[in-house]
Amino acid sequence: GIPTGIVHSHQMRWRQFAATAASYLEAGLAVRSIASTPLYSNTTMVAFLAPLLAGGTVRVMGKFNTVNWLEHAQADKSTVTMLVPVQYQRLMDEPRFDAFDLSALKLKYCTSAPFSAELKAEVLRRMPGALIEIYSMTEGGVVCLLACHEFPDKLHTVGRPAPGSELRVLDDADNPVAPGTPGNLIGRSQTMMAGYKNQPDKTREGYWTDPETGDIWQRMGDIGRVDEEGFVELVGRAKDMIISGGFNVYPVDLENELLKEAGVLEAAVIGVPSRKWGETPVGFVRCEGDGDTGAILASVNARLGKTQRLAQLHAIEEMPRSHIGKLLKTDLREMAEKLGLPD
Repeated sequence: GIPTGIVHSHQMRWRQFAATAASYLEAGLAVRSIASTPLYSNTTMVAFLAPLLAGGTVRVMGKFNTVNWLEHAQADKSTVTMLVPVQYQRLMDEPRFDAFDLSALKLKYCTSAPFSAELKAEVLRRMPGALIEIYSMTEGGVVCLLACHEFPDKLHTVGRPAPGSELRVLDDADNPVAPGTPGNLIGRSQTMMAGYKNQPDKTREGYWTDPETGDIWQRMGDIGRVDEEGFVELVGRAKDMIISGGFNVYPVDLENELLKEAGVLEAAVIGVPSRKWGETPVGFVRCEGDGDTGAILASVNARLGKTQRLAQLHAIEEMPRSHIGKLLKTDLREMAEKLGLPD
């Protein structure tokens, strides 16, 4: 496809990584990083630029492979790493994982895709060192941080806005919502893009301008809510929300229910056209062994509200993902059409 064309200034990049590098130096951390996501990805910069700025070393891997990663981390005595959720999942699923010595790990980061509370808990239990989830977007906007090791009761959230970041939650008419109510997230910080290259209309669409102050905020594209302690819980991508029979259905709620079923390793829910309801939810699961989708579907639908119930559930061998592990729901929609849409 065509690159998004997000323009960053050198000053913005400096702000982004100088603070991280300074924290390494202040802690006296011997930074030995392992970078296993593509170098052209914004995700990789956390594992690449900040360690170099702190005078550390970086091992750049080729294509990610669980055993290769474990061998490198053990041999290098890696202290810092950045992995996306699907990489953490594959490491947890690796039969030989516990045979490797990862005791040098001090700091693990995760970003770029939804990171389930269950997977965070398993990583905390089985991998040494702190675990920090970063929520933001390449365009900038708010940056939220969750120190998972410090807030084990908040693993269902993406943390709180980092120092220098601000967050608001708006309804579809761009009015503030009541505390705890789901809405469209907007944010701003010192790490905002300069715009989309040669795309002024798209740049304007991505911004929200405060009518009182004229301040520019970035539309995050996510629906979320903020709890009484300021922790942000993501409900789903705005573009992925399903409207079934006039009711809003959030795929993440259904995906979390699917993940509660024994043997379900990954789950994804999309909306497909429905003559009766406008849209209706269809689920996909990756199971351990031969999953009984009929039994899973019946069990999950028994717990869901009437408007949330899945019309179909399909088992697939692998979830379609991008080069940095983002789930490709467009591919799932194409798959659903080929498999036959529900009546």
